[in-house]
Amino acid sequence: MLDAFVAGTAIAAACGLVGAFLVLRAQVFAGDALSHVAFTGGLAAAAGGVDVRFGIYAATVVVAIGLGALGTGRADDAAIGTAFAWILGLGALFLALFTTHRSAGDGAAAVRVLFGSILGLTTGDVWIALAVSATAVVAVVVLARPLLLSTLDPQLARAAGVPVRAVEIAFLAVAGAVAAEATQAVGALLLLGLLAAPAAAALRVCRNPYAALGWSAALAAGALWVGLAVADFEPRIPPSTAIVCVAGAFLVAARVNFAR
Repeated sequence: MLDAFVAGTAIAAACGLVGAFLVLRAQVFAGDALSHVAFTGGLAAAAGGVDVRFGIYAATVVVAIGLGALGTGRADDAAIGTAFAWILGLGALFLALFTTHRSAGDGAAAVRVLFGSILGLTTGDVWIALAVSATAVVAVVVLARPLLLSTLDPQLARAAGVPVRAVEIAFLAVAGAVAAEATQAVGALLLLGLLAAPAAAALRVCRNPYAALGWSAALAAGALWVGLAVADFEPRIPPSTAIVCVAGAFLVAARVNFAR
């Protein structure tokens, strides 16, 4: 449980920062696509007998960079939708290969990728989570100003000398790494909830986008803490389910409160 709290807090904070920009840039669909990429990459690694984490990281980062390269200034719906369909097709292929040749040896691998296993993290996993999350947080902080400017007004950003395409690709690469790491906590199927819900709630509460970044990270970490506590109190509830449900509750509360 202590490892889950330490690693999960770092992962949640990174998800909150990345998610805030995904929501602000209307790229939540990209986060959904990356969650499926994580599943496909994990299955590909499992089918090939390679460490699942290698497949998840390689797939999400490479596809995220590809989305930025294919988009016109930013990853658009056409590029994301095309990658989505392609990745789902590959996922079906690797699932068939995995269940045919490898599932007898590691039948729980696909389930762990889909739903996460935050309570099963090893000490090595914790250090990896801390390193990846810290790097992602620093990268988002460095990219925040040019990324915000290119989000609000791409033409003004170009006129100011901001390399919009390079910033977009760098941000999506960071998003891919965060998605890969967060898959261990909440799984590929529920990843979008941790990326989108706290960020949407924070942007609903805060008018200042920089303040929203901090609120998004705090709400994501809070959702993880409460979710782990709920799962510890009621062991029949999976931690990933509890975490995402709490994150969704934060968004509902923010919308209800500010709709008055």
